[in-house]
Amino acid sequence: MAAEEVTRIRNIAIVGQGGVGKTFLADALVLAAGATNRLGKVDDGSSLFDFEPEEIRRKTTIASALHHCVWKKHEVTIADTPGYSVFQAETRATLAAMTGAVLVLSPHGEVKVELERAWGWCGELGIPVLGFMSRLDREETDFATALAPVAAALGTKVVPVGLPIGSVGGFNGYVDLITMKGYTFGGDFTPPKEGPVPAGLEGAAGEHRDRLLEAVAESDDTLLEHYLEGGELSEDEIRRGLRLAVLGRKFLPLFVGAAPKGIGVVTLLDAVVDLCASPADLPPIEAIGAKSGAAAERPADPTAPFAALVFKTVMDPFAGKLSVMRVFSGKATSDSTVLNASRDAKERFGQLLRLEGKKQSPIAAVVAGEICAVAKLKDTATGDTLADEKAPVLLPKLPTFEAVISFAVQPKSKADEEKATQALHKMMEEDPALRMERDVESREIIVSGSGQLHIEVAVERLKRKYGVEVELKAPKVPYRETIKGRAEVQGKYKKQSGGRGQFGDAWIKLEPLPRGGGFEFVDEIVGGSIPRQYIPAVEKGIRETMPHGILTGSPVVDFRVRLFDGSYHTVDSSEMAFKIAASMGFKQALEQAKPVLLEPMMHLEVTVPDEAMGDVIGDLNSRRGKVLGVDPKPPNQVIRAQVPMAEVLKYAPDLRAMTSGRGDFHMSFSHYEEVPPHLAERVIKEVRETRGVQAHHHE
Repeated sequence: MAAEEVTRIRNIAIVGQGGVGKTFLADALVLAAGATNRLGKVDDGSSLFDFEPEEIRRKTTIASALHHCVWKKHEVTIADTPGYSVFQAETRATLAAMTGAVLVLSPHGEVKVELERAWGWCGELGIPVLGFMSRLDREETDFATALAPVAAALGTKVVPVGLPIGSVGGFNGYVDLITMKGYTFGGDFTPPKEGPVPAGLEGAAGEHRDRLLEAVAESDDTLLEHYLEGGELSEDEIRRGLRLAVLGRKFLPLFVGAAPKGIGVVTLLDAVVDLCASPADLPPIEAIGAKSGAAAERPADPTAPFAALVFKTVMDPFAGKLSVMRVFSGKATSDSTVLNASRDAKERFGQLLRLEGKKQSPIAAVVAGEICAVAKLKDTATGDTLADEKAPVLLPKLPTFEAVISFAVQPKSKADEEKATQALHKMMEEDPALRMERDVESREIIVSGSGQLHIEVAVERLKRKYGVEVELKAPKVPYRETIKGRAEVQGKYKKQSGGRGQFGDAWIKLEPLPRGGGFEFVDEIVGGSIPRQYIPAVEKGIRETMPHGILTGSPVVDFRVRLFDGSYHTVDSSEMAFKIAASMGFKQALEQAKPVLLEPMMHLEVTVPDEAMGDVIGDLNSRRGKVLGVDPKPPNQVIRAQVPMAEVLKYAPDLRAMTSGRGDFHMSFSHYEEVPPHLAERVIKEVRETRGVQAHHHE
């Protein structure tokens, strides 16, 4: 592909909130472009994009999928992306490879946080966006009133380019506001009949056309001058102005249709080619030199040094691990050797592959702007930059998403434990929003992710792909223990049983430190009552006992130990004896120093629509939360609060229910606080029963 042909590449993501028909639209676009000969449907599991069993069962997009097609001699890659927030990390990663997006809108004008998020990401990445309102054949809609809430939420004008003819069962076409002609469709995916604007729609069409002309004219000074002089623009001028407006993100042009019937799909394909950016239309990507750290640019030019971003990893049952990349500059062929600049490791490409849903077809070479996959790279993961060895750069990293929920994972059999860990590592390569760690305290495998549904899907996949069955258990809250009082005790260890005995004797004072104070050890021995060589053993004995408190077996924090006296035996004393004496003394002192339980407090930021604010604040109060403040973020409010972790382990589904799916939240650790006595009693009892810790209860 020669340099000028970079202008013929379009990488388009279909984005928006869940349940608006994005996958239907992606399937319809591929059929209309002739890349398949049958319409894939989500409803019967035949979609080219939702092909994983978990997606087919739920009729929900869980992972982005890509399909290549050709339209009007342009190479178009269509990416269908998830719309539900628990899977949207995939959407953001995919957008990093795109040159344009189609934002699919609900025919009711319903706006969820996922729609705002997708629009915001496109803005951050400078990606031009077209709007498309589908499902006009399925749902009763008032087109005019559906636009206002979208414009308010996105903070931009929404300007229709088409106007629906009829609605629900009677919806059969649209008025093209550029040509002012009506296009009606007789059957699914048949070419439309062209005719005049239908009677009864002339007034609305005229009004919407005036708005379109005004918005288009404002995108360019020359057009504005022409428009103000004559009040009219030619079709060519409208199209030129529309392209400038889309590239400059001046407003959201809105196309209309019904994807499963093919209405409006060809017009949208034309718009993708005519109005959206090619890689050459976008500014060069800003990178940094892998060795120098200096700023560097990589233009979409096949003659520039090679640089590509791996934005997705797929574990394919036949091809193995596929690294999916967008080439930002330069070119590569099968058998090229490149540098993984993120890990300073050489990689050799095998066969380059073009993605066609769950299938791939081999290609000989790729150039700047194109998307391809390569199988079995040794050291490459999602987010890595592959670059020319002679001029290595690092492309902007993919953002990381914090986990909002964690579960303990219990393999059904002991033998599956190792298998589960290995399988989860592979799954984390495919899904960077999934995390796994071993809990040091409980020795459990903890899996974290974007929401309960995210974790449940991971567990299903674990069973289907890797044959590992696990149970999800509520995660353990990482409690801590501390003291409120002081104590002075003697820790004495004496053992005499033939031969050399053991003797250690240490007097310690235990006192509380402020929250977050950790642990301090103070040596106050004078006059050699304990020889110098045994003093580190006393500290070690306490440090080794600290991870296992006496209430719940949780780590003890925020205290000071003063070693002030003791005695020793010239023959029988040893480091081991003093270590044991200190441990015994420490446990005894804990009993006397008013031990209390501490729980982790989380900082919570909850974004909610105005009308749900009262319910959400009431709910936070019922969870022992403290609301710190509310900040307006039209049309939403952002509630800042501190809430005990134990109360928000499963917050996501509850918030979804309270806000009809429009609420969103971010959670991070804040600090530890004392558990109220009546709750502490319950926790201690539960832990005692489950962990078998000999917990002593203290008033």
